[in-house]
Amino acid sequence: MSDPSPSRSLSGQVAVVTGAASGLGLAIAERLTEEGAQVALWDRDPTGLGHAREKIGATARAIVADVTDTKAVRAAWTKTKESLGTPSILVNSAGILGPSAAFADYPEEAWQRVLDVNLNGTFRCCQAAVPDMVAAGYGRIVNIASVAGKDGNPYVAGYVASKAAVIGLTKSMGKELATRGVLVNAIAPSASETAIFGELTDAYRARLIANVPMGRFVAPREIAEMALWLASSACSFSTGATFDISGGRATF
Repeated sequence: MSDPSPSRSLSGQVAVVTGAASGLGLAIAERLTEEGAQVALWDRDPTGLGHAREKIGATARAIVADVTDTKAVRAAWTKTKESLGTPSILVNSAGILGPSAAFADYPEEAWQRVLDVNLNGTFRCCQAAVPDMVAAGYGRIVNIASVAGKDGNPYVAGYVASKAAVIGLTKSMGKELATRGVLVNAIAPSASETAIFGELTDAYRARLIANVPMGRFVAPREIAEMALWLASSACSFSTGATFDISGGRATF
């Protein structure tokens, strides 16, 4: 695929969105669809995927995929190509928070699990996508990181470390692919009111937005708007970058 004229329109393009059964992934998949993309919804939750596809419509394809399983990721990529065509867009949104625990007590198995989903899952999906994108001379990869990966949050060491590593991976890939037509960027949101946090009490909600100067959660739709631009040909000279959407929380 040759580089299209700069535009936010995704007409004729195929996109993969991981973690698309709910939350940020679903919001991003909806927004890409609105701009004309055919979207492959990847998630390990078949029931959630069914609901997501019903919400988005018949142009979307639901594919059960576990990003912690390399064979499953490669199979999902092949299935996407066979059913929709070769993707030119990949949005890595699948992620988990993991436990809240003091660092000295943080369970090692939970540490491994969080990194396997958030970091290694992003790595696996990017490895499946990059060869086809390079061969086409065009691609857009958007990795969902977190402002916590820049600032650090206490008691969620696994999550913070994984998101910081996603930012580093994005920088490395962006530099490596800069002349190949494949742009790789990350989004670092502050807290959004999605299922990743579980049940939100008033006290928990207050803690999550305490460091946000705007004093509120970022809406999934707001993150989706940023993802849309990064996934489009309108983004033409940004790669290896991390874009904050944190209501003023980010300090660098």
